[in-house]
Amino acid sequence: MSGKSTYMRTLAIIIIMAQLGSFVPCKEASIPIFDKIFTRIGASDDLVSGESTFMVEMKEANNAVSNATKNSLILFDELGRGTATYDGMSLAQSILEYIHDKVKAKTLFTDIIDFIFYGKEIKGYTKNLRYLKNVHVSAKEENGTITFLHKIKPGAVDKSYGIHVASLVNLPKEIITRASEILDLYENKKSKKEIYEQTSLSFDFNEEKESEVEKKLLEINPLEITPLEALNILDELKKEVLNKK
Repeated sequence: MSGKSTYMRTLAIIIIMAQLGSFVPCKEASIPIFDKIFTRIGASDDLVSGESTFMVEMKEANNAVSNATKNSLILFDELGRGTATYDGMSLAQSILEYIHDKVKAKTLFTDIIDFIFYGKEIKGYTKNLRYLKNVHVSAKEENGTITFLHKIKPGAVDKSYGIHVASLVNLPKEIITRASEILDLYENKKSKKEIYEQTSLSFDFNEEKESEVEKKLLEINPLEITPLEALNILDELKKEVLNKK
């Protein structure tokens, strides 16, 4: 929505056009010669090979870090989103460090999660990447309305507008409201226990009735009853379940 992925794709197309000798759709451009372009954009699995989205992600990332040179271009769009949040964040950051320190290829690395810790004071983590530059796609927030400006500006962004985008497609209002409440818990750095207790679903089961049905089922020996008796028992249990609703 903000244009990160489009910006990345546009960059790759402009580079290919320039190296073909074609015009470039901008006032002026200073573009180095790249020997290869590696991309990981979008999210899809491989049903034929039985590979999950995350497996495909990692294979493509491995191809890039194994075969890219300092004269290559690497484009990674939200790498690591195919697995658990912290696993994905950790792998994405580790891959970024490897590219910076070992591969030294020019790289665009986008993500909607603010997991790039460099330049921030984090206890026990002081690694510095000399050539890393943070930029963001700007947006204007006014009177509860978000306008995406589609402009690249320096510095990291401290806010995402995913819930606003969800509201644009007319998701039910209660979903948007509840999502905002949960987001507030995360942004205020509540403990995992607090977040779980305040966001977990609760169900009102009649435990006594459930135990009665379970007890009757456990008392039944299928080898000692006739098909007709089994049908009668099933009918009785069904009536009990319906009566408690």
